[in-house]
Amino acid sequence: MSAPAHLDPRLLRAFVTVAEELHFTRAATRLYVAQQALSRDVRRLERELGNELFVRTTRQVTLTADGERLLPYARAVLQAQDDLLAAAGRARPLLVDLNSPGLHTPRRVLHRARELAPGHELMARYESGLTGAAGELLAGRLDASFGRFAGLAPALRAGLDQQPVRHEPMAVVLPEDHPLAALTEVPLAALAGETVYAGAGNPRTPEWTDLARSLFEGRGIALAPPAPLAVGEEEFQRIMARTRHPILAVIDFPPLPSTVLRPLVDPIPLSPVSLVWRKGLVHPALGALRRAAAVVAAEEGWLRRPVEGWLPDRDIIVMAAH
Repeated sequence: MSAPAHLDPRLLRAFVTVAEELHFTRAATRLYVAQQALSRDVRRLERELGNELFVRTTRQVTLTADGERLLPYARAVLQAQDDLLAAAGRARPLLVDLNSPGLHTPRRVLHRARELAPGHELMARYESGLTGAAGELLAGRLDASFGRFAGLAPALRAGLDQQPVRHEPMAVVLPEDHPLAALTEVPLAALAGETVYAGAGNPRTPEWTDLARSLFEGRGIALAPPAPLAVGEEEFQRIMARTRHPILAVIDFPPLPSTVLRPLVDPIPLSPVSLVWRKGLVHPALGALRRAAAVVAAEEGWLRRPVEGWLPDRDIIVMAAH
């Protein structure tokens, strides 16, 4: 067995997990990855080493003699890596951007991650939108964020990794005396002729405005022009109360005074939420954050896409990536 100059630790972890489970589906579940991705990693490791590590049949998976010899060394390498990461991570907390106070999805994931990693500090930050956070991620001033990965500029996406978390149904915030406020659900067709605010002009959230533009196209819904950039909940409420524009939101959007939140239907527009981090990030709590995202998404059925759901094609591709 001749080893290459460099081995990706991810490939070794895939090998060790399959060797322990002797079952690709169970191993993929442990690693929170798709079975196809796990199989690709194992095949890549076999190619790089020039040896088969497993005998695969329709009934069972077993280690080859080469696989048996490699296993203790792979475990030792991974343990050394885990020890190194733990030592490096004690110096600072993992900085996790939740976008805005009160948003349910990122907050749930962060809280679960704290339960999974009680020995590590995970600190919340609030950067408003994923585009605003992306520059901070790439500069190392943030470690993770949440949002619409497909809406980022290609130059930003190139330096980032992502894990789909939720297809979050969208909603509209209406003044409580708006004619549509009497409805329990608002069909998209009922917004024809309305001007709806979706963050236009906010340099931190162009990925959200772009999603709204795609949703409104051909439906007679106008995108509200840029409003003065409001910093803080009180200023945002003041500006929105003055313009009285309906606001495009998600179903877990925190309440605003003198407004009602109504789900959008026919079709149900979806906001694609990913956990996003810098490629190559080394921090022992990142694994806990990723596990938390996968666990909560599975418990809540967050990644199930309703038959009547709406999502742009490029977002469908991104959300199916894992």
